[in-house]
Amino acid sequence: MTATQETADARQAPVWRGGFGRLWTAAVVSRFGDSLRAAALPLLAASLTDDPLLIAAVTACGYLPWLVFGLLGGAVADRVDQRRAMWAVDLLRGGLMAGFALAVAYGHASLALLLVLAFALTTLQTLFDNAATALLPALVPAEALAGANARLMTGQQLAGGLLAAPLVPALLLAGAAVPYAADAATYVLAALLVASLRAEAPQRPPRKDGSTLRGEMAEGLAALWRDRPLRRLCTATTLCNVGMGALIATLVLHVTGWLDAGEGGYAAAVTAYAAGSVLGGLLAARIARRTGRIRAVLLAGTVQTGCLAVMGAVHGLGVTIGAMAVFGLMGTVWNVNQVTLMQERSPEGMLGRIGAAFRTLAVGGAPLGALLGGAVAAAWGLNAPALLAAALFALAVASLAPLIN
Repeated sequence: MTATQETADARQAPVWRGGFGRLWTAAVVSRFGDSLRAAALPLLAASLTDDPLLIAAVTACGYLPWLVFGLLGGAVADRVDQRRAMWAVDLLRGGLMAGFALAVAYGHASLALLLVLAFALTTLQTLFDNAATALLPALVPAEALAGANARLMTGQQLAGGLLAAPLVPALLLAGAAVPYAADAATYVLAALLVASLRAEAPQRPPRKDGSTLRGEMAEGLAALWRDRPLRRLCTATTLCNVGMGALIATLVLHVTGWLDAGEGGYAAAVTAYAAGSVLGGLLAARIARRTGRIRAVLLAGTVQTGCLAVMGAVHGLGVTIGAMAVFGLMGTVWNVNQVTLMQERSPEGMLGRIGAAFRTLAVGGAPLGALLGGAVAAAWGLNAPALLAAALFALAVASLAPLIN
């Protein structure tokens, strides 16, 4: 590596000391706690009912608030002090989780309580996530945004995908409420870290007289629509999320049914995906520097299409594990460059609203994909959802291709 390249890499790497390091730690700690809860909650739901529809409703309540409140969360994030909004939301979520842990400990958990909790936590998340996306550019210079996003996603995937889930059985042995109490503690710790940030509020243009939240939400949608690269990227991401929904909803059937690999095979496939995602975080910014941000996303989608096609066509656990690892790697490359592109292209004072519009439209694809995946698996076989996902990813790549000059 030349001295010039070393200097460029140093400029593009976020500084750990100060604001970014605290934000990174808060994000990773919070994701760790969320993953403990996410792994334990289905087991609790299954102990309360054997109705698949009711158990699925708990997951659905984790998506619904994005469709209902996502745009509102973005508009609020552009109005308020994002740092204060984040720590206040985390304290509130910590309180909710602590109360839920007590309910579980004393045998008062119910399916209705699970549904309300899932809905409330995700509703608060719509404000937290939009505020966090808008705050990051105030903590790191523009040239370091890709590296900062990559490190955030890598840390979150490492904590949530590789470290948290294996701990859940041990925590449950200590008590049914322990994973939820641990999640509450991580929220409080994350809130304290965010509250300690000393970041200047991003510059915002003055709001127009008579401006309303509804009008500001509409402005975010309009700004997303006017920006051709972001509009196409949102369309592509929505298509991919439909495919991801189909794959995730049926992956356990793909591995245990079509491949006849049992629960161990399923665990290996999921772990391979998480490990690949971590590696993708380490490579995402480097790939973008070589290819450009749009081309990096296009490359990621193309490789992911191939992985899905191989999974659906080749009957072999080893092939599926390898494909899932590469699929996860390229998924992080896509996500890092997608978020960075949105941060770079959003007009001043509108990042929260544009990010909210993007997420709301894209997240809507996941539950639709889950339903499609189940229907396709029932009609054409347990490997068919992977092939459906491959077709949707191919459409996503095709929709991005015109952006390459």
